[in-house]
Amino acid sequence: MAKTYRKSRGGAPAGFFECEGRGLQWLGQAQAQGGPRVVDVYDWGPDYLDIEEVASASPTPGAAYRFGAQLAHMHDAGADHFGSAPEGYTGTCYFGPLQDPLPMDVGAWDDPATYWAKGRLEPMVGMAMDRRALNREDMKMTEEVIQALPELLGAAANDKPARVHGDLWSGNVMWTRNDGNTQAVLIDPAAHGGHREEDLAMLQLFGIPYLGQILDGYQSVHPLAAGYQNRTTLWQLYAIAGHCAFFGGGYVSEYRDMCRSLLG
Repeated sequence: MAKTYRKSRGGAPAGFFECEGRGLQWLGQAQAQGGPRVVDVYDWGPDYLDIEEVASASPTPGAAYRFGAQLAHMHDAGADHFGSAPEGYTGTCYFGPLQDPLPMDVGAWDDPATYWAKGRLEPMVGMAMDRRALNREDMKMTEEVIQALPELLGAAANDKPARVHGDLWSGNVMWTRNDGNTQAVLIDPAAHGGHREEDLAMLQLFGIPYLGQILDGYQSVHPLAAGYQNRTTLWQLYAIAGHCAFFGGGYVSEYRDMCRSLLG
């Protein structure tokens, strides 16, 4: 067994570490179908999660291309519904940093538009309003985006539920060396049944090395629906609304600008 890394937080919300552990295991099941490496899970409890310790390395273009292909295979492993929790988990799911996670709705939505509206945007903007980061006008603008979802989603409205990481910004993609080759390793998910373009949009949100190679690798396995480049902002709204709730500040104006750009 590799060295153990323990994540811990006293007073963590109920089920927080179990949700993450089961999410990692659920994503890891896709490795048998060509999915990316996911850190091994050893144990969890109310205030800790024990996972394998991964030695860090620098990414390469070839490793990025392989990761893109692997990510497509993981998404293709699928989920029962949009909004499904990781297999074997029946509690509350979470999104956000270890010190301040927010509940993430689970459900059994059958189409991307309803899932994105009712399961993601409305609840997160509502929580940001509760924290007085966003206001009623922001919810009104969000509702206008929701009304425009059939047009904004375009061909992506027909996608089936994918097995997504859910918080796939660059910090949750580690790179390590294995048998002389560099490979990606996934950590810290908010795993759920979602839309495959969610993860791709998150990779772009704060930047990741060799994004072009990742996308090329992805499309070599699963070509994306037409116009996917134009939907990136739509899929980033949830994360930025969350950042409004967590941090406020400039994320508030960024969220508003993103909504305006979608409605323009």
